[in-house]
Amino acid sequence: MGSAAWRFAFRENRGLACAQVGSPSLAFAALHDQNWRSPSDALLAKIPSIVIDRIHIEQLEVHGRVGVPDSERAEPQRLSLNVTLWPKIAELHDDIENTVNYSAVAECAKEFVSRHDYKLIETLAEETAAHLLAQFNLRKVAVEVRKFVLPDANYVSVTAVREDEAT
Repeated sequence: MGSAAWRFAFRENRGLACAQVGSPSLAFAALHDQNWRSPSDALLAKIPSIVIDRIHIEQLEVHGRVGVPDSERAEPQRLSLNVTLWPKIAELHDDIENTVNYSAVAECAKEFVSRHDYKLIETLAEETAAHLLAQFNLRKVAVEVRKFVLPDANYVSVTAVREDEAT
């Protein structure tokens, strides 16, 4: 597209605005135009997946066995997960059956972490993301695993992002 880029913004009581512009100031002007109209369905279909709605679970406390030394895996330790879900949603109609139940995702993640034993948090993040992607109607999932092991740091974390190859 050259130097031009698509700019997206949500406008109060009007939905999603988008404009192809070459600079942020032009994007601001285009998105605040009083004559703005809703984009066509064809244009909305071109919106990148990063703009699509997502569900985020922040600091889900889980307990699992993870660590290189056997002593770290001897007992379950407190971990924290941040999980971001990009569901495959056609239309919501205010019905939970048309989206992903985040309570079910949280329970699934807790159960998965509690029954597995890994040496690396990288592996735990990857396997948890792959498991959630397989269990739920998702286009994409990101799982951050936080481990509280360094005395001079709040935590160490790894994030794994997985996408449904069929999407």
